[in-house]
Amino acid sequence: MPELPEVETVRRGLEPAMDGARFTKVEVRRGDLRWPLPKDFAKRLTGTTVTGLGRRAKYLLADLSSGDVLVMHLGMSGSFHVFGGNDKRLGRYYHEREKHLAHDHVVFHMSSGATVTFNDPRRFGSMKLVARQNLDAEPLLKGLGPEPLGNAFDAAMLAQACQGKKTSLKAALLDQRVVAGLGNIYVCEALFRAHLSPKRLASTIAGKSGLAKERAERLVEAIKAVLNAAIKAGGSSLRDHRLTDGELGMFQHNFRVYDCEGEACPTAGCDGVVKRVVQNGRSTFYCPVCQK
Repeated sequence: MPELPEVETVRRGLEPAMDGARFTKVEVRRGDLRWPLPKDFAKRLTGTTVTGLGRRAKYLLADLSSGDVLVMHLGMSGSFHVFGGNDKRLGRYYHEREKHLAHDHVVFHMSSGATVTFNDPRRFGSMKLVARQNLDAEPLLKGLGPEPLGNAFDAAMLAQACQGKKTSLKAALLDQRVVAGLGNIYVCEALFRAHLSPKRLASTIAGKSGLAKERAERLVEAIKAVLNAAIKAGGSSLRDHRLTDGELGMFQHNFRVYDCEGEACPTAGCDGVVKRVVQNGRSTFYCPVCQK
């Protein structure tokens, strides 16, 4: 499933095509993705203008002139692609479109001249229209933790969220109520950069009073660094993720431990070997020597 860097990369790719543009036509080629699309979905979108395109955790949020917000999730295999338009920033497919038409479920025709297509072979993606005033109470978004790239997210906040937790540090970071948008790949990579074991108790990054320990400072710095590096590289393309112009993300070539089982630890001076274990049903990759 795409994580924060992949979703943010998609948001940035959609922005030139959608932000400030009007939906001139909306094609709904099937009425359900993960859930049924909203009633009169195409009718409610047509004629409205996108006044802002944001992201919350792994969700894309398009503010509309109607007062609604189009909430979109990529699911397991969903991808947005941009074709055409006069703006040179807009992408064009490099692959043959006819091979993918069967899975093009929703098509937005924008006044920018661009066509934005949502392609989802497994249909775990979703789209929902929510009134702006009800967004904070929306079940999909309610209870999400802080954005890890936001100014408010710091060591004190993370330590407080982990204080007293009896789960592993990795499990805590994957909990969307603790921090929003992180997934398996970037948690493994951030823990490696911070030299913290994924098996460590989450509570150990906080003191008894809840104050952040030095390791919490290291972890927050590592989270921000790995996310920013991944966004700059266009995210990680392991199976389904593509940029809006059809190109692949490149961060998978920069993994230090994820999917590197049996390889030498890349930390200078460390003679460890990257190990794979299973935690809460997910593969964890780490160096048992330098991650403590």
